[in-house]
Amino acid sequence: MPGTDVTRYAAIHARVRAMYAGLLTEQMWVALSEASDLGGLVSLLKETTYGPYLLKVEDRALTPRRAVYQIKSRLADAFTTVVQLVPAQTRPLLTQLYRHFEVANLKAVLRGIMTGASWDQVRYVLFPLGSLTVLPAQAMVEAGNVTGAVELLRGTPYYETLSHAMPRFITEQSLFPLEVALDLNYWRQLWTSISRLGSQDRAQALRVVGALLDMNNVMWAIRYRVYHNLSEEEVINYTLPFGYRVRDEDIRAIAAGADIPRIITRIYPGLSGVDVLLHELRSGLPQLELQLQRHVAEQCRSAFTGYPFHIGVPLAFVVLHELEIQDLTVLIEAKSAQMPAEEFKAQLLMA
Repeated sequence: MPGTDVTRYAAIHARVRAMYAGLLTEQMWVALSEASDLGGLVSLLKETTYGPYLLKVEDRALTPRRAVYQIKSRLADAFTTVVQLVPAQTRPLLTQLYRHFEVANLKAVLRGIMTGASWDQVRYVLFPLGSLTVLPAQAMVEAGNVTGAVELLRGTPYYETLSHAMPRFITEQSLFPLEVALDLNYWRQLWTSISRLGSQDRAQALRVVGALLDMNNVMWAIRYRVYHNLSEEEVINYTLPFGYRVRDEDIRAIAAGADIPRIITRIYPGLSGVDVLLHELRSGLPQLELQLQRHVAEQCRSAFTGYPFHIGVPLAFVVLHELEIQDLTVLIEAKSAQMPAEEFKAQLLMA
C-alpha cells in the first residue's frame, strides 16, 4: 500500500538523495577530463567526496591501481549503508547485487593463481569488501593452484558451483567453465531475489536490475557466437533463459545465427544506428556494450523521477555509483598513460 511504502522508504529516500547529490557534476567531469596528468586528476578528486579515501594513502604510493582501489572504497561504504537502510524484505536483493563484487574478486583470484601472481600483485585488483567477504582470498592465492584454492571455499556459497565445474577445468586447464558457472549462478540468484519482492518493488527492481541482466545476457550470447565461435547448444547453455526485455527466443536466435542488428533493434528500439554500429560485428561490439551501459544509466536516472518510495531509487543510486567508478577507472588509466582525450572520451558513460 502507498502509505506503507512511504513509511518504509522515507528515511532511506532522503539519505540516498543526499548520496546521489554527491556523485560527480558535469563541471567536475570536464575538469577531470582536462587534467594534464594523473597527479592533476588525483588532486581534483581530492576535492570531491572521494577525497577522504584518496587522502588515506601517501601520494607517492598512489599508483593507478591503488588510486582505483581507494575510490572503490567509497562505493563499498555507500553500498553497505544502503543495504543496512532498505526495508528487510528487500535486503536480500541488495545483498545479492553487492555480491557481484565478490564474484568478480573470486574470478580475479583464480586468474592470479593461473598466472602465478603473488598476493601483493592481486590484492589491490580486488574490490575492497573488507569483513563482508567470505573469500579467504590471500590463502587462496598462496595455495598456488586452483584445485587447492577451490577446496578453501568449502562452507561458502561458491564451493558447490565451482566443484561441479572443476572436472571441465581439470580437463581443459581453462578458467572459462568456472567463470561461466559463477556468473550464471549469480544472476539466477539475483533473479530469484527480484521475484520474491512485492509488486511495486518488483516492477522497479526489474527496471534497474533487469536492464543490467538483459545487457549481460545479450552481450554474452553475441560474444560467444562472434568471438568464441561456440555452437548453438553451447551458447544456449552458457546464457540465461529469462530476462526483463530480452526473451529466451532472442538468445536462441542469436545462438542459431540470426541477424544480430535486427534482434538488438527489437529489444532496444530507442538505440539508433545499430546497423551501422554492427556492420562489422567484431569491431562494433565494444561500442554496442557502451550504448547498452548508457541505456542502463538512463533507466537508473529515470528511477529518480515520479513516485519515489520504492526500492528502485536505492538500486539506481548504487548502479550509477558503480558506473561512475568505471568512468573514473578509464580516466585514471588514460591519464597515467598520457592518452590523448579523443582516445578515452568515447569510452566514458557519465561525462
